[in-house]
Amino acid sequence: MNTDPEKLANVLQVLAAESRVRILQLLREKAFCVNALAMRLQVTQSAVSQHLRIMREAKLVVDERCGPRVHYRLNEATLARWRAEIDALLAPPDRTDDKPENQP
Repeated sequence: MNTDPEKLANVLQVLAAESRVRILQLLREKAFCVNALAMRLQVTQSAVSQHLRIMREAKLVVDERCGPRVHYRLNEATLARWRAEIDALLAPPDRTDDKPENQP
């Protein structure tokens, strides 16, 4: 898999914030509203909303209206694509021979 470096950098940037990683971990369990996430993370609703906005723009989370509340869940398709891209980046190189490129 030949991943676009700019897209991969954007993925890693979204995951670079500790709060967003914690949100991702919580959303792996089930969908949550902003208030429930804020309580579990012990941060303000505003802070959670800002992180969710970034995650929504990256298509990592999707929102679903449930009465007066909006619940957020992970976008499993995006998560699977990101996992594959990161795996491809970190995988050992495919070596058919161990000679450096400039040697005969």
